[in-house]
This record gives sequence, C-alpha cells and structure tokens, in this order.
Amino acid sequence: MVLGGAPRKETNLGLRSPSMNMDHVTSFWSHWQLAPAITIPLLLCEYLYLRATLSHAEENSPRQRRYFLSGLLTIALVVCTPIGFYSATLFWCHMIQHVTLMMVTGPLLVLGTPTSFRPKNKVFTVVTHPILSWLIYASVMIGVHLPGPHVFIMEHPWIHNYVEVPLYFIVAYLFYFNLLDRKHTNRRITPAFSVISLFLMMVPETLTGFFIYISPNSLYNDMFTLNDQRRGGSIMWSGGMIIDAIWMAFAVHHWLKNEERISAVVDAEIAKSQLEEIE
Repeated sequence: MVLGGAPRKETNLGLRSPSMNMDHVTSFWSHWQLAPAITIPLLLCEYLYLRATLSHAEENSPRQRRYFLSGLLTIALVVCTPIGFYSATLFWCHMIQHVTLMMVTGPLLVLGTPTSFRPKNKVFTVVTHPILSWLIYASVMIGVHLPGPHVFIMEHPWIHNYVEVPLYFIVAYLFYFNLLDRKHTNRRITPAFSVISLFLMMVPETLTGFFIYISPNSLYNDMFTLNDQRRGGSIMWSGGMIIDAIWMAFAVHHWLKNEERISAVVDAEIAKSQLEEIE
C-alpha cells in the first residue's frame, strides 16, 4: 500500500488527472492504508510515552496523557484514513492533512509533554527559541505550498511520506513548545508574548490559504482541478483561523490565570508588610 497517495497504475485517479475531484471519487471512504512507516513509529512512541509517564504518575496528570495520545491519534487519522490515501492526489485532502498535523497534532503533543521535560540540549534550545521557531514554522507553512516546491514534493512521493509529513508536526511541536506551556513559573516567554505570537502566525497561515483560494489558474501544473485547489485553499484559510482562535483562547486563559497568581502573590506580600508595620 502506498503511503500518502493513490497508486497511479492501479487507479484512474492519476496525479495529473484533470477530473480528480471529490464528486468523482465514488469509493472515497473505502480506501484505507496501514502505512507501517508511520504507524509503527507511532505505536513505539505511544509505548515509550506511557512507560515513562505511568512510572512517574505523580508528575504527569491523566489530562496530559489524554492530550498526548490524542495528538498521536490525529496523526493516524490523517495518514491511515482516505484523507492520507488521497493526500497526494486530492488537494483538499492534502490540506486537511497539513492543517491537522501543524495546527492540531503539534499543540496536542506539547500539552501532553510531561512538565518535567526540560531538555538542556543546545540544539533543542535553539530551535525552540520563540522567534526562530516562529520563522521556521511560517517558512514551512508557506514554502511547501509555493508552486515549485509543492510540485516537486508531489512528484516524489517518498519526500511527502518520509520528510514532509513528519516535518509538519515536528516543526509545529517546536513552535508551540513555549507558547502553550502551562507552567506559571520559569517560563521562557511571558503568557502575553504567547498570545501575540499565536496572533501573528495567523497572518502567513490565512494569507497562504487566501491566495491559493483566489488564484484564477492552477498553481501546480494542473495536478489538481481549480475547484479542488480552491477547496484546499478555503480549508487552510478558514479552518486555520478557527483552530488558531482556539489556541489563542487557550493561551489567553492561562495568561489570565498567571495574572491572578501574580496578583495573589502581590496581595500576600502587601498583607505581610502591613502586618509587620502593625506589630
């Protein structure tokens, strides 16, 4: 079974078929794939994660485990289902896979990461720098959908399967690692900066989808029909904004919680100083 795309020789849904659109895929939901190149590492990751977190259950809440396992599940959902099967032949499927891995999987894996996970590796520290990780995320978001790179990737399925798909959620993990940190102390950036960074990321995400949607001609050498291309652009444009709004609300919530904590500390210090003056 081919990972991330319908086989050219076994179906009339060829990569360059002009009739390739959702209306003509009558057996869409019958095409599933095991995709061992993805599912085996996922199962291994799940085993190692549960083994590590359950042995230190006091440091990891059940909610964190649900977040992480949900993140792994989203990968399987957009790889093993028809969405993954047609991700190289139907642009709207590709975009659902892209949006899910970058805007849902990455954040969920971050929220499920044990709070004690603070690697001292210099490379990890550099690539999770708030500004650098923002630039990397935006570059991947835009770069893979430029006509040249996208056509090249689609014409070389192994790049899509073994480079592009993992790159999506790895880059997203690095970007969200600091932004969705629920720790109120020893944060690398302030909660306010997290909200600002998430808001600014909406610009390249929505503009990329918008320009794909309004393009009057095929951007990708007629690999997809114009309607399919527009459908994919609208998914990235509107779907991305909705998902971004959810994570921004999450960040704002923890920003307010952080302000409440600071206020409580300040009030306690004031009360203590007043008590000392009275004595």
